[in-house]
Amino acid sequence: MAVTTAADAITADASQQFPLPKILTYPSSTPPQLITQGAEGRLYKTTYLNPDLPCALKYRPPKPWRHPILDHRLTRHRILSEARILAKCQREGLRVPAVYAIDESAGWLMLEWIPGTPVRVNINNWLGTRTEGIEADSRLKDLMRRIGLAIGRMHKIGIVHGDLTTSNMMLCPPSRATAATAGTLCQDVDELSGEIYIIDLGLASGAVHEEERAVDLYVLERAFGSTHPRAECLFEEVLDAYRGCFKQAPTVLKKLEDVRLRGRKRSMLG
Repeated sequence: MAVTTAADAITADASQQFPLPKILTYPSSTPPQLITQGAEGRLYKTTYLNPDLPCALKYRPPKPWRHPILDHRLTRHRILSEARILAKCQREGLRVPAVYAIDESAGWLMLEWIPGTPVRVNINNWLGTRTEGIEADSRLKDLMRRIGLAIGRMHKIGIVHGDLTTSNMMLCPPSRATAATAGTLCQDVDELSGEIYIIDLGLASGAVHEEERAVDLYVLERAFGSTHPRAECLFEEVLDAYRGCFKQAPTVLKKLEDVRLRGRKRSMLG
């Protein structure tokens, strides 16, 4: 039986023809698996140094419609910026993917693979087809408070996400052994238990202005309205937890009212 190496698999797939880090051509690496592709880049799952350590490879391919020099500068800046922000978050104890390796000139960033599912999926699965009793759901309220705490801690260290949605938060469940010891139902563990990790900080920036923090919250609030309309009634739980962990929250939440008002005006004007 022929053995397929990472390099062979990449060569066989024309959609993955881009400069890969040399480490992915080593026999210990597994062939990259395309997870998602957007306008700015691609996300692959592979391994780092050995086959037992999964990682995420974020790659920003060259943009043929941009001037090559400008494109290179923009890509380099964005890769470095995201890596620095992730490193700062890690130092401050915020749960984000760790940075394993980086090549800003080649346009890639290798990150810790966070096991779990996007919070968006967990909320929608938990709600199912229910239309009643959502406001009183204690488990869902607890998840909302954990989301609010994570955002508050991020803003507290001077970082705004720039694209804060439940798709850009991962729920990393506790191990089944831990859950069994605690007497937690497996269904509960799979759906709403675990730690919140903030991911995809490609648009994040260092910020000290309440306006930027308020926009972060507004984007998440709008995401709830479109993605989880039945859970929108619990968004106040997010804000309550945010208020409790961030001393500048009252000013930010006051600014949020202004941002909401501008958003409503835009909606009326089309």
